[in-house]
Amino acid sequence: MEGEVTLIRAGAGDAERLWQMQTEAFSGLLAKYQDFETSPGNEPLQKVRQRLAQSETYFYFICADGQKVGAIRVVDSGCGAPKRISPLFVLKEYRGRGFAQKAILACEAVHGVEHWALDTILQEEGNCRLYEKMGYRATGETRRINDAMTLVYYEK
Repeated sequence: MEGEVTLIRAGAGDAERLWQMQTEAFSGLLAKYQDFETSPGNEPLQKVRQRLAQSETYFYFICADGQKVGAIRVVDSGCGAPKRISPLFVLKEYRGRGFAQKAILACEAVHGVEHWALDTILQEEGNCRLYEKMGYRATGETRRINDAMTLVYYEK
């Protein structure tokens, strides 16, 4: 892993930048799996705006070396429900440098290390490895999106 990672909380004025980054980061997966209903790469700007307005949403830019390299959204209602990561992304040119791992650790430092949930694409072994390395365990629950793609659910 290289470089220090900091999280900068995004606000309503950051919606367009977040949406642009999210669309770019998920474009490859959207093309590969054609999951137009569920992919963050196909979400309208308005959905990002709605999420930023939610009191339980904490959207952070992942910053490294003075650059916004990705983002992570934590849903934390504070009422005993599991905290949820959805989505987490790193822009293509910054992948493979440990930024996602560091972002997860930074979120856990803020929101607590226990009682987390997320889902990812079962067919994306690198994503599954990342979450398993970070202490997440598959729940056994899956959801088939289409012939090529299944979501797998994790908890910690």
